Amino acid sequence: MQAHFSLHLHVFMGEDVKIAIIGGGSWATALAKIILNNVSTLNWWMRDDEAIKHMSLYRHNPRYLQSVEFDINKIKLTSDIEKCIGESDVIIIATPSAFLYELFKDFNTDLIKDKIVISAVKGIIPEYNAIPARFIHKTFGTPYEKIGMICGPCHAEEVALERLSYLTVACQDEDIAEGIAEKLDCRYIKTTTSDDLFGTELSAVLKNVYSIASGICAGLGYGDNFQAVLISNAVQETENFIDEVSPIHRDVKSSAYMGDLLVTSYSRFSRNRTFGYMIGKGYSVKTAQLEMDMIAEGYYAVKSVIEINKKFQVEMPIVEAVYNIIYQKITPVIEMRILADKLS
Repeated sequence: MQAHFSLHLHVFMGEDVKIAIIGGGSWATALAKIILNNVSTLNWWMRDDEAIKHMSLYRHNPRYLQSVEFDINKIKLTSDIEKCIGESDVIIIATPSAFLYELFKDFNTDLIKDKIVISAVKGIIPEYNAIPARFIHKTFGTPYEKIGMICGPCHAEEVALERLSYLTVACQDEDIAEGIAEKLDCRYIKTTTSDDLFGTELSAVLKNVYSIASGICAGLGYGDNFQAVLISNAVQETENFIDEVSPIHRDVKSSAYMGDLLVTSYSRFSRNRTFGYMIGKGYSVKTAQLEMDMIAEGYYAVKSVIEINKKFQVEMPIVEAVYNIIYQKITPVIEMRILADKLS
C-alpha cells in the first residue's frame, strides 16, 4: 500500500508530470488552458495538422475558443497520437464519443494500458453502447482503479472567459482523483472528488439527452414552468437509472449530477439544447446536425440508453420521448403532448 501511495505522490506532486490531452475541440482547449496553470509542459494531440500549424504561429486554436491565447513554449503539439501518449504519464481523452472507436481502432494498446487514463468525453461509445470507462477498460486493458472522469457543471466557453466554475474528478482510487483535481484547481476553477466513476459517467450521458428534450420544448414554445417540471422529472429518471445500473450510495443532488444537468439544459452554450431547439422549431435531424459546427452527444446517447435499458427496464419517459422524435420521426408536438401527461 505504501509503494502504491508513493507512486501517486511521485506522479502528481511536481510540475514535471507529463499530461497528454487527446482532442482539438472546445473542451480539449478549455482543459489545456486550465491545466497549463499547474504544469510546466503539456503534450497535446490534434488530428488536424493545419490547426497545429496555426496554433504554433498564432498561439490560439483556429476553430474553438479563439480568444484563449497559449504559451506555445509550454505545449508539445502533435498529430502523432502514439507519440503523444507514449511520452505521457496521464492521458486525458477529450474527443467526441462518436469518434473514439475509430480513433483507437488500430492503436498499439501497449503504449497506454499501464497509464492513468482520464475521460473528459461526457458521451457514450455507440459501437459498444458503453460509457467511456468501460470502453477504456476493454480496449486498453486499463484497470478501473486507474480510470477517471472529469465532469461539470462547466462549459468550455465560460472557462475561456475565466468565469468561476466547478469540476468533479471521479475515480475509484482516491489518490488519483485528488492528484488530477490538483492539476485542475486554479483561480477560476474549484474542484471536488468522487469515487462514483460509473454514476458520474452515466449521469453525464443522460444529461445530454435531457438537454435535447429541454431544447425541443423551448423550440415548441413551452415556458419556464414546464421546463422546471421536465428537469425535476429528469433528475428522478437519472437517479432511478444509475441506481439500477450501479447500485452504490450517491447524492444526485450534488453538482456533478444535478448541477451538470441544469447547466446543460438551460445554458445558451449547450450544444445539445441548441440541437433540440432546432428540432422543436421544425428542423430535420440531418439539417440541425449540418447547421451546427459541433457534435450533440445526446443524439448518439439516447439510442444507446434505450438499448442499455432493455436489460434494466427502468421507466424513462423523457428518454423515450427524445428517442421517438429523433429516431422514430414522431412529430415533436405530438410526442411532447404525450410526455406532458406522464410528468408529475
